[in-house]
Amino acid sequence: MEFTMIETGWVSLLPPLIAIVLALLTKEVYSSLFAGLFSGMLIYAAFSGGSLVSAVAMTFDMMYSKIADNAYMIIFLALLWAVVSLVAKSGGSEAYGRWAGRRIKNKRSAALATSLLGILIFIDDGFNCLTVGTVMRPVTDRLRISREKLAYIIDATAAPVCIIAPVSSWAVAVASEVSETGGFHIFLSTIPYNLYALLTILMVFLLAFTGKDFGPMKKAEEKAALAEEEETAASETGEKKGRVIDLVLPILILIICAILGMAYVGGFFEGVSFSEAIGYNPTAGLTLGAFAGLIVAALLYLPRRLMKPKEFMQTIVGGIGSIVPPMLILILSWSLGGVCRQLIGTGVFISGFVSTADLPLGFLPFLIFVIAALMSFSMGTSWGTFGMLIPIVSMICAAQGAEAYLIPALGATLAGSVYGDHCSPISDTTILSSTGSACPHIRHVETQLPYATLVAAVCAVGYLISGFTLTPWIGLGAGVVLLTGSLFLLNRFK
Repeated sequence: MEFTMIETGWVSLLPPLIAIVLALLTKEVYSSLFAGLFSGMLIYAAFSGGSLVSAVAMTFDMMYSKIADNAYMIIFLALLWAVVSLVAKSGGSEAYGRWAGRRIKNKRSAALATSLLGILIFIDDGFNCLTVGTVMRPVTDRLRISREKLAYIIDATAAPVCIIAPVSSWAVAVASEVSETGGFHIFLSTIPYNLYALLTILMVFLLAFTGKDFGPMKKAEEKAALAEEEETAASETGEKKGRVIDLVLPILILIICAILGMAYVGGFFEGVSFSEAIGYNPTAGLTLGAFAGLIVAALLYLPRRLMKPKEFMQTIVGGIGSIVPPMLILILSWSLGGVCRQLIGTGVFISGFVSTADLPLGFLPFLIFVIAALMSFSMGTSWGTFGMLIPIVSMICAAQGAEAYLIPALGATLAGSVYGDHCSPISDTTILSSTGSACPHIRHVETQLPYATLVAAVCAVGYLISGFTLTPWIGLGAGVVLLTGSLFLLNRFK
């Protein structure tokens, strides 16, 4: 079905607000997302002269459309979770947990190892979330790091790392948006101005080194420290035959083949540059990698009789079944984002403030950061946000003869987009971080929101400084000082 966007003004903010507020109040995400989605369709029907029946029909049309658009992501998640379940059933996760436990002996080293692994897997954020969670969850469970803390580390080293990594699907997306003004060179120039990404990574390492949590996360960590050590999925099976290689080899092959798969799908072996190739259709390449991991698991487990063929297939089916609940959240989130972007013009309404605001140009990076954050949070997408804002920002700077503000403004656009995506309950990265860490979705949202918002508040100050000095370093330096001081201060409160 073809969707035609209409402008609905401030009413376009209601669907995401309804979904977010209901989710936080009721702790029930499925009905909250559906309520937001259906309210958006009711608004569209009211403004376009449709009926209640048409609103119901279009709700499922949108869900169908988003399932079709994201079919490769759904297949990838199913295959990946099949591999994860096989690794657990083989005893590989438990063996890895014992091996790592002898080398990673405290919470600090576990948090640092998780953070470093998150930074190393910078090709794609969704892949990052699920892979890091699979590898590190046995270790963090053993050392009684809360699932909420694990989810935050995963989320904070996914999109923030991908948005500043020159070789990633994100870099290609951004470069394609600014291709008329310099493409990849412009993207590289925005990295020092992407204060949110840089300071979020700093925040992760500060927390790992100091352990100075605050707010709901502090309570989650205290609860995890007092609770009995949780059994991992692997230990529940009772399997003791597995070895470390039973986890490491399938995951390693999956990562290697996923990167090669992205390159293949994008035409790297036919002459396309590597950076362009991996950004062409990353989820198709990831699907090839997940399938390769599945084949390696079969070759590794079946000949050694770690499981019988029937048990192997039952584990695959069970693994795919376990990913259905988070997959449903993803489908509802994609659909809600589609209503906001494609039908009722949420992004158009918010971005209109950028072009109509009459403020000194020094305030431009700050203003754009705030607007990008609001857009991304309400729509649950960073790519959709910067895809909408970058052309507007470029036109504003060109029209007012303010080319010197272009790079700071674009950096602020990317930073605000990542912040909103990072903490939005309807963002796919937030959902996949919850999934990868086996943390209840709303608990992840509640515990990481204060951390992400603290960094965003510090960034806002940094953009006020950078906007008037036209250099990133003073604002970044001020942000480092403010963030470190705030963390130590907030830790003193219960």
